[in-house]
Amino acid sequence: MPPASAPGGEARQALAAGLSCYLIWGFVPLVFQAIGRLGAGPWEILAHRTIWAIPFAFLLVLAARQGGQLRAVLASPRTLSWLALSALLVGINWVVFIFAVNSGRLLETSLGYYINPLFNMAAGALLFRERLDRVGLIAIALAATGVAVQGAALGHVPYVSLVLAISFGMYGVVRKQVAADAQTGLFVECLILGLPGLAFVVWLQNQGGGHFDDGAAATAWLIAAGPVTALPLVLFAWAARRMPLSAMGFLQFIAPTISFMIGLAQGEPFTALRAWSFGFIWAGAATFAYGAWRAARRVQPAAA
Repeated sequence: MPPASAPGGEARQALAAGLSCYLIWGFVPLVFQAIGRLGAGPWEILAHRTIWAIPFAFLLVLAARQGGQLRAVLASPRTLSWLALSALLVGINWVVFIFAVNSGRLLETSLGYYINPLFNMAAGALLFRERLDRVGLIAIALAATGVAVQGAALGHVPYVSLVLAISFGMYGVVRKQVAADAQTGLFVECLILGLPGLAFVVWLQNQGGGHFDDGAAATAWLIAAGPVTALPLVLFAWAARRMPLSAMGFLQFIAPTISFMIGLAQGEPFTALRAWSFGFIWAGAATFAYGAWRAARRVQPAAA
């Protein structure tokens, strides 16, 4: 059953947490662009992102009193295997995102995260035999049309958008198989990615190609990549357990909308054909949100 709306003050706190996580995700490209201007490449940024997320994620595990769960996860080869796969998928998502925002492709990242909930809907139908109603089919058809038009506008398959949507969508599918809460799972994923990341950073610094010791600004920005990775994920997990799915369905379009506006403000090309592609995607997103709202309306009387 979808999570019910939390009463009173907790409902307002859940809304604040949901808004906060999507606002952070919307503006986080500016953080990676700032680090990129200091000379760091996508792989170095990814490595520091995972390294500095480890202590922050561990503090969140302690705050949630999930030490026992963490020990159980570390003792379970099967759970660790699933988390290794989810770490690989989220690592692909993160490095492609960093590459895209630092190479003038913010509009493509925006398109990818507009597609993501629609990809999740299709994956649910294909992998978990979840029922797709007419509204869902219309939303997916509109999104597919938007992707095709975007390909025509770019002159090639919009691989950045598709990789972001598919990798994050499959990350969600894999995490459904993991018997671990968000904080514990995130910490283990950061460990899995952060250990080779640390080796890479040490090698890079020894080769003279690292930027961690290039001054206080570079050090501060690289360390900041950790908290801006862990904090929104935990805010999202906390809000999602306390808000109706219909409300989360609307909130999830905040981040790609902010990224879209940043891309436009930074002068990324936005042709008429590209505008048509986003028109189809926005229509698909609106249809998806309407479907989520309608489903919540049907659930509420039954729950009562």
